[in-house]
Amino acid sequence: MTLAGLRQRPKARAGLFRYAAWDAIPAALVYVQLGLIVAFFVAWPQLSWPARFAGATLYALGIGWNLDSVSHNFIHNPFFAWEPLNRLTSFALTFSLGTPQTMYKYVHMRHHAGNSDRVGADGTTVDPISLYQYGGDGKVEPALAYVFLQFWRDDGPFTVARAIAAKRPKEAREALEEFWAMSAFYAVLAILNWRFVLFMAPFYYLGQCLSFLIAWYEHAGANPDLPIATGVSTYGTLYNWTFLNNGYHAEHHHRPKVHWTQMRALREETRAAQAAAKVRTLSWAHPLGFLDRTAPPVATARRPVLRRAASQG
Repeated sequence: MTLAGLRQRPKARAGLFRYAAWDAIPAALVYVQLGLIVAFFVAWPQLSWPARFAGATLYALGIGWNLDSVSHNFIHNPFFAWEPLNRLTSFALTFSLGTPQTMYKYVHMRHHAGNSDRVGADGTTVDPISLYQYGGDGKVEPALAYVFLQFWRDDGPFTVARAIAAKRPKEAREALEEFWAMSAFYAVLAILNWRFVLFMAPFYYLGQCLSFLIAWYEHAGANPDLPIATGVSTYGTLYNWTFLNNGYHAEHHHRPKVHWTQMRALREETRAAQAAAKVRTLSWAHPLGFLDRTAPPVATARRPVLRRAASQG
C-alpha cells in the first residue's frame, strides 16, 4: 500500500466489520472486559481481600489499556458496518471505562486538532489535554503533575455535551444518553453493593492516571509544530500487539484515519521523512517510558501553572 492510499480512511468493506475483519478482536475485547467487570462484582462477596485487590488492580490496568487501544481505535474507525452495533459498543465501552464514549471522542478529536500544542497568544491550548497547557517557560508539564492532576482538570459532562451540541446536536444527545445510562448502571451497582463501588473508585482514578501516563510519553519531546513529528513512537512487538499498534504514535498523529492494522506500513512509507524530521522514539513502551535511557531527556517546567485551556467546538 502506498502513502497516498494510507492518507485516507480505509475503504469500507462488505460484511459485519466496516473496515477490517481484524476488528473482530477489539470488538470482542469490549464485551469481554465488560463481562469481567460484572463477574468481579458478582464474585466480590466470596473473594478474599488479596483477590479483591488483585481484581481491582486489573480493573485499573484495563481502563488505561482500553482507553489507549480499543476505545481509541473505535473513535477513529468504528468497528461495525451496521450503526446500531456501533451504538451498542459505545454503551459497552461507556460502562466499562466510566467515561461516555462520545464525550471521550470529542475530547480526543480536540487532542488531534491541537496535537499537544504550545500555549497560544490567548494563554490557552487547542488541545484540552496538551502537555503544555499547565507547563511554564514554553516547556511541558512535569510527568507526575500531569499524570495525577489532569483527571481533575477535565471539563464536566454537561460542559462537554454543550460543546458538542454547538456543531453536532445529535452527537450531544448520544453523549448524554451514554452519561445517564452509565450513571444508572453504577447507581444500580451501588444499591446492590455500595462497598464494592466505594472500593473500586480509587482504582478507577488510577486507571485514568495510567492513560495520562501513556499520553505524557506519547507526546513529551515531540514537535507539535511539525505534523510528521507531533507524536513519540515506540516499536516493541508485545506492546503493539496488546495495544493495537498504539506504539506507532507519531504515525497515528500524522495520519489519524489510517487503520490500526496499517500502522507498520505507514511507518515504512514515512521512515525517511521521519528521520529527516528527527521524530522522537522510545525503546520502552509508553507506559514504561520513565525507564528509557536512550532518548534525550525532555525539558519540563519546574512546576505546573494555573492555566485553563479554552473549550472549543
